[in-house]
Amino acid sequence: MSVSKFESGIKHLPLSADEAYERFGNLQNLEALKSQLDDPSVREALEREAGADKAAELRAQMEQATFSEDEIAIESPMGRITLRIVEREAPKLLKFASQGAPLQLWLWLQFVPEGEGSKMRVTIGAEVNIFMKGMVKGPLTKAAEGLASTLAMLAAR
Repeated sequence: MSVSKFESGIKHLPLSADEAYERFGNLQNLEALKSQLDDPSVREALEREAGADKAAELRAQMEQATFSEDEIAIESPMGRITLRIVEREAPKLLKFASQGAPLQLWLWLQFVPEGEGSKMRVTIGAEVNIFMKGMVKGPLTKAAEGLASTLAMLAAR
């Protein structure tokens, strides 16, 4: 099996690459996301971006999520899944690996300076065979795009 990669589009952040790396490099900073999801303007933006059903699903998952500096654990239909930071390259890369997922997943957050702000791309890697690649391509590309949009929205707050 080989690792297939699924990328988001490039998102523009109002944070420098250093600031974005610091914010997203300590996953405890994302704990604030739980309270932000109660803000009506955040809910509206999330529903516009992801749709009402996906926004409600994200809120439910975030309520059950636990955070440490290097890990986030969420409940999913497949059970509890943990993403752990396994590589750091300040200020341009955070690499995560999954634990507890039915297939091995990796997640890359890449930051590139751009004027006063930065650009970000989210890449999801999955160890799948050629037959599975066709089945997971759509959902994992959509997941990468959704995560990138959510992180960009959080960076703007």
